[in-house]
Amino acid sequence: METELQRIYTEKLPESPSFEMILVEGGTFQMGGDDKEARDNEKPIHQVQVRSFYMGKFPVTQSLYESIMGTNPSEFKGPNNPVERVSWEDTQEFISQLNQKTGKNHRLPSEAEWEFAARGGIYSEGYLYAGSDRLKDVGWYKGNNEPRGTKPVGRLLENELGIHDLSGNVYEWCEDDFHNSYQGAPTDGSAWMDQPKRGRSRVLRGGGWDVNARYCRVSSRARNSPGYRVNGVGFRLVFP
Repeated sequence: METELQRIYTEKLPESPSFEMILVEGGTFQMGGDDKEARDNEKPIHQVQVRSFYMGKFPVTQSLYESIMGTNPSEFKGPNNPVERVSWEDTQEFISQLNQKTGKNHRLPSEAEWEFAARGGIYSEGYLYAGSDRLKDVGWYKGNNEPRGTKPVGRLLENELGIHDLSGNVYEWCEDDFHNSYQGAPTDGSAWMDQPKRGRSRVLRGGGWDVNARYCRVSSRARNSPGYRVNGVGFRLVFP
């Protein structure tokens, strides 16, 4: 994929809401954290080369999810709120059905792709959160979230790429198996999978509406089982 591709692509579907995908131009970045809040699973910092891809401007909304799946599992109902209470396994079924309708290869981001985009890609200004050093400007989290629950996407500021809600609102599933550190991690931006151990914990990124700021940092990592469903976990699409 080359950078002359259009910066914003709109996916239009019959009987479903359209949604925008933002071009994330490929580049090299330092993945991981070394700030005072960084935990061992964010280390060692390592260089990763990421190819260009498109990422959803917003996490998948309830209206889009329901139009594809015919159901809305979310606790905090709202058509423009991010869908939540979806497991990693649920995301795979949604993506399969979406791709049948579009003929495209939408998927979950790799953890490296997610962090590269959250940092602002090649336009990164080095922020602690996705788009700012002040989390309240870009993300819904425990410190600014009354009444409790998710909020409609896009209400707060975008990051350097024009992508919203990467910090806070809902945690987002990534494709990767979770590893306790980055020792041996891929350096080409691909998902880190352990084929003999399929079914192990999957990566969650971005923090959510009910957590402290430290968990919304661009380098912060979380995990849970592929069948885990809770009201603070959703997902975001990328392609190809």
